[in-house]
Amino acid sequence: MSDSVNVEKADQRLKEGAALASIAVSAAMTIAKLIAGLLSGSLAVLSEAGHNLADVATTALTYFAIRIAHKPADNEHQYGHAKVEALAALIETGFLFALSAFILVEAVRRLFSHDVEISAGYIVFAVLMASIVVDLIRWRSLRKISRATKSEALAADALHFSSDIIASLLAIGGLVAARFGFPQGDAIAALGVAAFVAVAGYKIGRRTIDTLVDAAPKGLTEKVWAIAASVPGVIRIEKVRLRPAGPQVIGDIEITVARTLSLETMAAIKANVAAAIKARHPEVAVTISTQPIAIDSETIIERILLIAAKRHLPVHHVTIQEIDGRASISFDVELDGRMPHRNAHEIASGLENEISKELGAGIEVESHIEPLEPRQLPGHDAEPKVRADIEEALIKKAHDQGAELRDIHNVRVRRTPSGLVVNYHCRVDPALSVDEVHDQVDALERKVRAAFKTIIRIVGHAEPAE
Repeated sequence: MSDSVNVEKADQRLKEGAALASIAVSAAMTIAKLIAGLLSGSLAVLSEAGHNLADVATTALTYFAIRIAHKPADNEHQYGHAKVEALAALIETGFLFALSAFILVEAVRRLFSHDVEISAGYIVFAVLMASIVVDLIRWRSLRKISRATKSEALAADALHFSSDIIASLLAIGGLVAARFGFPQGDAIAALGVAAFVAVAGYKIGRRTIDTLVDAAPKGLTEKVWAIAASVPGVIRIEKVRLRPAGPQVIGDIEITVARTLSLETMAAIKANVAAAIKARHPEVAVTISTQPIAIDSETIIERILLIAAKRHLPVHHVTIQEIDGRASISFDVELDGRMPHRNAHEIASGLENEISKELGAGIEVESHIEPLEPRQLPGHDAEPKVRADIEEALIKKAHDQGAELRDIHNVRVRRTPSGLVVNYHCRVDPALSVDEVHDQVDALERKVRAAFKTIIRIVGHAEPAE
């Protein structure tokens, strides 16, 4: 089992355990505050009891949301179920606003009523103090777990419990005011509780709605853009789209690369972009697409070879001339030697037209059609005498040409249905140019093929002399 799977399962167990513990504590605190509120007649304390009752419902919802959110993707939910957590947080927001409205109405009614009696004993204060301690522990614990697992639902619970601490302090303040002869202080404290509940609901709702409407995390798009743009081979970034999905951020990036690159090189650039982003932001998973473009540094030969490669046509001996301010281009194109010349001419003309369109009007383009040599031939080693005769001819004729080609060795001769194929190695002065070496090897090939009519191909591999 991979490390990522183990980490995911550990996060799941941690989140589920935190949610279950939160349900149990919320239930206990609800009962305690309800009893304290009924004994004292304090709206602030009863509001806190109602607040905790909402906690029980929403935390239970959080627990089931977490279990659903970690289900794997299926045919109906192809991006997984991570947004269920955000949906649970949105429902919790609704509970908080409804509770805030109820407390507000009741607090206003009591504020203008003169028959309100508040009887706050020590047990009521003890319950509220215990509630503050419990909520502080829950807030710190859930905040730590939500950050480690990037759980929207647990983050909502943590923010919720931070408001509970303030609400409990307000309730205590209201009871103290009532104890000293100002019973309306309890209603004012309840108004404060309603305000804090509403603020908590607003904060949770704003973050949750951002998740549900696919709002990109603030500042992350710019960071991912900069990372991708810094990878070698990336010319520019065309588009970055990100959206949150539970603990992950998913999206897509479109980058431009030089169109002359091979498919393997483009794939390597994409892999490097993904690795660079993952190293800085492990939570980000992106799909990367490439858009090949022409760059200013492309040469005419590169552009011609690229057009030919797209048509799967072997092209060589590209010659470019500048004649009276007009470019003249010629090249050899290899086509199946068994093909009717009419068909071959159509293919070559199509390639010429494509090159003319690419390079612009007024360009002279002409091709020379060569028969494509067989690329794969069955064969076997030729007789020792045949190999020896050809090796002797190679050595003698190379010597007759001069001192450029020397130390002919590793001569191999194979018979094929089409004729003999000869391979050999030789050594040359490392200071010679490629053109000079090619001319010498080419001249030797012509002389040996003239002496042995059955040879169809000679491949000379020139090595720099030490």
